Amino acid sequence: MLHRTTYNKKSFFLMLLSSFSFFVSNKMVAQENEEKTFKPHHQIGLSINHVHVFEGRDDEGNREVLSLPAWGLDYTFQFREKWAIGLHTDFIIEKFKVEKNLASGEDKETVERSYPIAPALMGIYKPNEHWSFLLGFGGEFAKEEDFFLTRAGVEYGYELPKGWEIFGTASYDFKWNAYDSWGIGLGIAKNFGGK
Repeated sequence: MLHRTTYNKKSFFLMLLSSFSFFVSNKMVAQENEEKTFKPHHQIGLSINHVHVFEGRDDEGNREVLSLPAWGLDYTFQFREKWAIGLHTDFIIEKFKVEKNLASGEDKETVERSYPIAPALMGIYKPNEHWSFLLGFGGEFAKEEDFFLTRAGVEYGYELPKGWEIFGTASYDFKWNAYDSWGIGLGIAKNFGGK
C-alpha cells in the first residue's frame, strides 16, 4: 500500500511538472510568434537639432561656419518590417547669411535665410530594430527664396515602454544650386497602431 501511494505521488508530481513545462513552452512560443508578427504602424517624432553650414557669412561678409539651432518634426509610416516612408521637416529658428557656392557661374552670391523650413519626403530602410537609413527629396522654404533639396540620413532608435522611443539622428542636405548643410539631433517619438 505504501509503495502504491509513493508511486501515485511520483506520477502526480511528474504529470504536474509535465503540464507546467508544456504550459510554459507554449507561452514562450506564443510570445516569440507575437514578437515576430509585424503590424504596420505610424510614428510621430520631435527632435532638437543643430544644423551646420560651412558656407556661412557674418555681417561683414567674412566666411564663418554656422551652427544653427533647429527643431525636427517627423511623421513615419512603417508599412513593412524593414521599410517605411515619412515626411521629415526641419525648422531652423534663426536668420543667417550663406554663400550659394553650388550655383553655376563665376559669381558667388550671398543670400539671407529667414527661419527656413525644410520638409522632405523620405524613403526609410530599417535593417534591424535600432538602425534606419533614410533618403529623400524636398525643399527648403524661406521668404527670400526656395531651394530644392536631397536629404540623406541615419538614425539610431531605442524602444521604451508603451510605444515610446528615443533616437539620435544625423542628416545631410544637398540644396540644389545653393549650399549644403548637415545636422545632428536627439529626439523622442511615439508609435501609434499595430506595434
